[in-house]
Amino acid sequence: MAMTDFQVVIGLEVHAQLLTRSKLFSTAPAQFGGEPNSQTQPLCLGMPGTLPVLNQQVVEMAVRTGLALQCSINEVSLWARKHYFYPDLPKGYQLTQFEQPICEWGSLSFELEGAEKTVRVRRIHMEEDAGKSIHEAGMSLVDLNRAGTPLIEIVSEPDLRSADEAVEYLKALREVLVYLGVNDGNLEEGSFRCDANVSVMRKTEKELGTRTELKNLNSFRFIKQAIEWESARHMEVIENGGKVSQETRLWDPARNETRSMRSKEDAHDYRYFPEPDLPPLSLEPGFVDKQRATLPELPRQRRRRFVEKLGVTDYDARILCADKPLADFFEATLAHAPDAKKLANWFNGELQRLFNDSATNVGQVKFTPAQLGALMAQLEKGAISGNAGKEVLGELFRTGRDPAEIIAEKGLGQVSDTSAIEAAVDEVLSRHPDEAALFKAGKVQVLGFLVGNVMKAMKGKGNPKLVNEVIKQKLS
Repeated sequence: MAMTDFQVVIGLEVHAQLLTRSKLFSTAPAQFGGEPNSQTQPLCLGMPGTLPVLNQQVVEMAVRTGLALQCSINEVSLWARKHYFYPDLPKGYQLTQFEQPICEWGSLSFELEGAEKTVRVRRIHMEEDAGKSIHEAGMSLVDLNRAGTPLIEIVSEPDLRSADEAVEYLKALREVLVYLGVNDGNLEEGSFRCDANVSVMRKTEKELGTRTELKNLNSFRFIKQAIEWESARHMEVIENGGKVSQETRLWDPARNETRSMRSKEDAHDYRYFPEPDLPPLSLEPGFVDKQRATLPELPRQRRRRFVEKLGVTDYDARILCADKPLADFFEATLAHAPDAKKLANWFNGELQRLFNDSATNVGQVKFTPAQLGALMAQLEKGAISGNAGKEVLGELFRTGRDPAEIIAEKGLGQVSDTSAIEAAVDEVLSRHPDEAALFKAGKVQVLGFLVGNVMKAMKGKGNPKLVNEVIKQKLS
């Protein structure tokens, strides 16, 4: 039986670190980096006699995320201890939510190859992150700066059917979290990472196959590669008459393969029990409505508005709205340059090239939306050419100087004086009578040749629109 007779089934568990100043149950700082073990307090170190105190901002962010993902919010949720023993978990257990999480049964929709896909979100729960083990020079070291950092874990149902669907779901989820301001979406630093539960089943069957968990995937490329490799491994095992073992596996990017980490635990292996030092979390009346009122326009809604109300193409809207700060800067510039479609071309073209070449982003620009709008206005009225506009934008990007000052200093202003243009056109037509005759005979393709020569005669400073009009008028 061929591999095409199998169906891949994927469920994802996303761990998103929350953008709080302090940790989940202590006032220790929760920022990334810092000297090892410098961002800790006795609670983070698992010292006896310490008691957790809940960070209210974490609850607010969890509820906002649940609302954005269409979840039901539990007005009462429960804390639990999840037991396992690693060097980077000094208490020997993790504070989390198990039986009654704060959010349940939502969904997230995304598009892939023109088709819409909706994935059910089983639950969202709050928990503390563990520390980090570092293995180098034959030693194993522990950095507990991350211990106690607040997380939300977003668990999907096994509704995904390919690695590509999994990646698109994660991209859509990441966009939502960044728009909400609850997560920075940084995969490289591990603040947005996921575990993938992968299984395969024959298309003629209804019962799901045995799953394996791929742990701590932190790049979209690795997620796609790991799921594709692991699902192919499952198919091969089954085709050869074997049985897939339930286990946790790691992706090895150096070998482009998954490798076994440990047998997969079930809930009973963690010995969950209610956290005795924390009472049930009861949300005050009106708390959920207050958080709902703070929800921003989410990326899918923003893309739709850009297309339907601003006239931006769907392609350009997707690029702009995938980066919230970029979309914000674009909308701020629109107040000074109202042609959204042309502005989107500049944002996704020349401006994006400048970002790529300089390895920077919109948060680091030296110019204001008003300055960029002023440059667009000069282009719109034909005061400078498109090529001159690129030169001015490059200087504006590097220095943040006023566009009008740059245009004047570099002598980039475009000639719109009709008499000067007519003189240049007359000269070109006299030098190229054959091409002029061809145009009169209906060979309109020679217009570009004539315009190019006029622009060359005017050293690139003629207004191309007026040059076209004058040539047509003289040859009509």
